[in-house]
Amino acid sequence: MSNTITQGIRVTVTSAYLPERSSPTRREYVFSYTVKITNEGAAAAQLRTRHWVITDGEGNVQEVRGDGVVGAQPLLRPGQSFEYTSGCALRTPRGTMHGSYQMVRDDGQRFDAAIAPFALALPHSLN
Repeated sequence: MSNTITQGIRVTVTSAYLPERSSPTRREYVFSYTVKITNEGAAAAQLRTRHWVITDGEGNVQEVRGDGVVGAQPLLRPGQSFEYTSGCALRTPRGTMHGSYQMVRDDGQRFDAAIAPFALALPHSLN
């Protein structure tokens, strides 16, 4: 799990291995991750873009950038949260993800809300 706050925006992530979608014999390991974004600050902010850095167990890095999350660009007023679940496939049984969301305030101020690193791992595979 990861948990971080940037300018009042808390981003919490939990991940899970999906054995029913994975095929270790073909080096396909599929994980889900659930993100909860909460505005704990005093001003509204809208999520505009995402940037993910995905690293597998062999050190291969993939970067993903795009508009919004799961087809949405949620506006979070103070006290509001937005939660979604997405997925990631790796060729190794372990890896990590981290990144950021570009947020925009009502006054036009832009900032990156950090997404702290979290593990993608088969259960019982971490020492």
